[in-house]
Amino acid sequence: MKPMEMLKEIKTLLGVEETKEVSLAQMKLENGTVLEAESFEAGQEVFIVTEDEKVALPVGEYELEDGMKLTVVEEGIIESIGQADEVKEDEAEEEVEEVEAAEEEKVEAEYATKEELAEVKSMIEEIKAMLEPKEDLSEEVKEDELLKEELSAPASEPLKHNPEAKEKQSLNLYGQKRPQTTMDKVLNKIINN
Repeated sequence: MKPMEMLKEIKTLLGVEETKEVSLAQMKLENGTVLEAESFEAGQEVFIVTEDEKVALPVGEYELEDGMKLTVVEEGIIESIGQADEVKEDEAEEEVEEVEAAEEEKVEAEYATKEELAEVKSMIEEIKAMLEPKEDLSEEVKEDELLKEELSAPASEPLKHNPEAKEKQSLNLYGQKRPQTTMDKVLNKIINN
């Protein structure tokens, strides 16, 4: 048995299928850039073919050589492909629908219902009740003010510096007249320079 036949037999026993070759379709943009995709349909991935690698097509609208319009909303994913006029009409219809939906929302949001007004009134009354001065709070405020006054008063008289009270320190310099060694000379050079 040949090795290739044995390999195929093992693959069939294991249930491993052979990889299928994927053929990619290519189209050119009007400026000559080569695009490559499995198929040029909505939802498919599309790449720009360069000498070294494939790069995902950036977001935007692109016109192909044959006059068709390619729209990419998410990087590398085709949103729509069709004639240039069809794409413009679809966009115009979408814009009109969005404007109509916004107008309907605006009309609904103009007037408040009685229930909403009642809720707002109750919330305002709750806030007013929270802001009203209470007797208990005034006593607490007075206590806080007294405490602040006690803490701000000095505990004792401040200390003053008396420069005349310095004691003279006596230095006992021993061995001043002894002969200097080499080490003493080196250290004196270091200290004086």
